[in-house]
Amino acid sequence: MEPITQNDLLRYTFLSGLRFAPGGERAAFVAANSNEEENCYERRLWLYEKGGLRQLTDLGKEGSFLWLDDNRLIFPAVRSAKEKKRAEAKEEFTSYYLLDLRGGEALPYMCLPFAVGSIRLLDSNHFLVTANVDKDRPLLYAAPEEERAKARKEKEEEKDYEVFTELPFWSNGAGVTNGSRRLAYLVEREPMKITPLMEAPEDLETMTVCGNQILLAYQVWTARYPIGGYRLRSVDWTDGSRRELRGHETLSPHMLETAGDTVLLTATEGKRHGINENAWVYTLDPETGDLSLLRQEEYNMYNSVGSDCRLGGGRQAVGTPEGLYHLSTREGNAVLHLLKPDGSDQPVFTGEGAMDCFDVADGKLLCVGLYDMRPQELYAAWLGAEKLTRVSHFNDAALEGRYVARPEPVTVQSRGWEIGGWVLKPKDFDPAKRYPAVLDVHGGPKTVYGPVFYHEMQLWASMGYFVFFCNPMGSDGRDNRFMDIRGHYGDTDYQNLMDFTDAVLAKYPQIDPKRICETGGSYGGFMTNWIIGHTDRFCCAASQRSIANWLAFYGMSDIGYYFASDQTDGDIYDSPEKLWAQSPLKYAKNVKTPTLFIHSDEDYRCPMAEGIQMYAALVDRGVEARLCLFHGETHELSRSGKPKHRQRRLKEITDWFERHAK
Repeated sequence: MEPITQNDLLRYTFLSGLRFAPGGERAAFVAANSNEEENCYERRLWLYEKGGLRQLTDLGKEGSFLWLDDNRLIFPAVRSAKEKKRAEAKEEFTSYYLLDLRGGEALPYMCLPFAVGSIRLLDSNHFLVTANVDKDRPLLYAAPEEERAKARKEKEEEKDYEVFTELPFWSNGAGVTNGSRRLAYLVEREPMKITPLMEAPEDLETMTVCGNQILLAYQVWTARYPIGGYRLRSVDWTDGSRRELRGHETLSPHMLETAGDTVLLTATEGKRHGINENAWVYTLDPETGDLSLLRQEEYNMYNSVGSDCRLGGGRQAVGTPEGLYHLSTREGNAVLHLLKPDGSDQPVFTGEGAMDCFDVADGKLLCVGLYDMRPQELYAAWLGAEKLTRVSHFNDAALEGRYVARPEPVTVQSRGWEIGGWVLKPKDFDPAKRYPAVLDVHGGPKTVYGPVFYHEMQLWASMGYFVFFCNPMGSDGRDNRFMDIRGHYGDTDYQNLMDFTDAVLAKYPQIDPKRICETGGSYGGFMTNWIIGHTDRFCCAASQRSIANWLAFYGMSDIGYYFASDQTDGDIYDSPEKLWAQSPLKYAKNVKTPTLFIHSDEDYRCPMAEGIQMYAALVDRGVEARLCLFHGETHELSRSGKPKHRQRRLKEITDWFERHAK
């Protein structure tokens, strides 16, 4: 067997956006591949039907679509010379092309004067779309070209300056968002007419369609985005009539979905377990907005299983007359459940692995999944079947003849909890030899690791490392009580990780305890910073997109002003000592472990100042340290960063391990 290499990351195909056509006989999805030469990703549309799979587009820029009927779909693209010229002039527009699967080229369909965020079909001539606008100039898209050109010129002249007037003022992956609001629009294609359904500074949270009604849950804010509460508006898209319904002052809405004739709202007040509390399910009266509690849910209703082999998303909940099909994370697996109208929630498919996105139609299930320790593929089944059938082979060639380590489960009792995790054995494992190892800590903290394909872990296993990982307290996949570590970061979670490490060493005596490396990103980066300040048992560490100082994080992160206080159970004004006591920077004076720091200068979730502070403290105290800062990357560097940057990140970490563990 050949080893998996760093460059294999460029060979994988990533699948997303799966949707059945209205009749349920065929489905389309997006397939993305790395383009190393251009240092980007190419996305193309593919079709699944009884005859198999076939590619629909080939320009490499088709990243989304919408079915019009069983034979026609539309997708956004910039294809004509005029469109390319407008794009070069930095005009905001979205041009849609129509592709008829019965034959013919993709033809222009409609062009909207703003950057569309989402689009939904209402009937053959009406669409519900969302777009972000400047709250101070929300109708600029409808202004004459001269006025829009003037606004673009003013923006270009101001590009060297940023003015902040609200909080948050930036957002990870979106850049500076000061003044940006997401609004909903009704679009009539012929004759073209765009009707705003909201007015800035209103800001859309979530929405659904129930018959002729569009239900919009939204906030109204100026200087500070409020955490909790929503207003509710009903719009009849057939006659334009509007009504304000009963909202809620404290519930934070997660999702509005229509299942048959029932409108479901998932929401939480966060009173029991903070902002990460799993949402309860309510039925919402579409005539009044009144809520009735349907289910006191203790588990999440989405997929939070981590992997570095995804690019793009897809449906995590689908409403049908039978109820709401939804994903849920249980232990280390992302499974499919059905929430019935009576509030009962039954498993539909609970196989080991992660269902990343799915769709259902006429008793059929189609999904993109991470199963059988392989990158994403397309799977199909009849609802109720015990097994999924793989119907695509996009990643077979990438793994052909390669060593893929199989995860071996390990559990340990720690601080009153059973902590579960997995171990990957090194390639050509010989029980008579001694091996280095890597402890990998996930982000979140409310996410999980699971028995799924993770390129970086497989790379290290192929290079001769044991790799082990677990889900300490604070992780997802269990009930709210297990997830809740507010005010106790670095306490039980840290001990869980150390106890799991001890359990792995006891079960696998071939691991050399003096050659164990440690790494993690986001919360895993926080924990890396915490670990090196509380033990020197690891030969080296790689801290990625981390948190070092909750006091600084509070004002710099796009979520800092509420996340820092919630998670530390502290306040920068009245109890700053709580934030400082849970800050790894406080314990940097104890660090002896050689540490690599990885950060991105456009990471607004865990800003680069966090890693820089920790790096500076180590160098100042004479501890070996290295910092690699990526320009133009965000918090998503390891998952959706540019191909060359992802390779360089992995090279930095791997070289650091090789230097200190081999």
